[in-house]
Amino acid sequence: MGNVTAGVAAKFAFFPPEPPTYEVFKDEDGRVCFSGITADKNVNVHLLDTKGGNKIVATFWKHPSGRFTLLYSHGNAADLGQMIDLFVELRAHLRVNIMCYDYTGYGGSSGKPSEFNTYHDIEAVYNCLKSEYSIKQEDIILYGQSVGSGPTLHLASRLQRLRAIVLHSAILSGIRVLYPVKMTFWFDIFKGTSDEVVDFSHGKRLWELAKEKYDPLWVEGGGHCNLETFPEYIKHMRKFVNAMEKHSFSKRNKGRLSQAPSITESKHNRCLRFGKRQK
Repeated sequence: MGNVTAGVAAKFAFFPPEPPTYEVFKDEDGRVCFSGITADKNVNVHLLDTKGGNKIVATFWKHPSGRFTLLYSHGNAADLGQMIDLFVELRAHLRVNIMCYDYTGYGGSSGKPSEFNTYHDIEAVYNCLKSEYSIKQEDIILYGQSVGSGPTLHLASRLQRLRAIVLHSAILSGIRVLYPVKMTFWFDIFKGTSDEVVDFSHGKRLWELAKEKYDPLWVEGGGHCNLETFPEYIKHMRKFVNAMEKHSFSKRNKGRLSQAPSITESKHNRCLRFGKRQK
């Protein structure tokens, strides 16, 4: 029954771009390459094996003086090929490394997308950061956009010394994106254990549930797909990263996670909603 319900949920939840917007190939030296990325010694492409038996594409964008690494889980109906310019801008303005990946079934990643595959995906990416780049969790900022908030919080619940978490247009659960329900259905995905009471805004409710908070950014007039285009977005993110550099772990209570800032929109559009394709 579990496999059947997971399959039904996946059909309503995940919409990878068809066809993918990029290709992955190997050059004459056997190095994995990513179409659309010009020669850049500070960008590495990985094909990672997951516990779900799939191979996913991940790219590591290194900043020469970056202290932190942003582990970026993108939104629905997008793949890495569409986000190259964004990663270039974030790396430059925030002065951080960026590790981003395509979920199972997205872009050049194999397999079929599902809730549990996204969990396997982000775990494989985190393991790569540890093994390939010796990056400690204290120097990682998890970033989850829309559907990416699911795997982001999954990994956050298992790591106790993360630097911080950023939630961007986050969701309380899959079905609650479509309907303002208070109950949990068998076919729901990314359903949490503390979200029985749903506020009018998913992002605001998640921010309220956070044990440690940073001043949130509510973008007036922002939509689901365009928050990065507002000047206050980069300004707030830069301020946040600077604050995290000064943040001491000694000030934290043991076992508590930082979820800040929660970035959401004040007006929704249907660009990446569950159950509805982009128009």
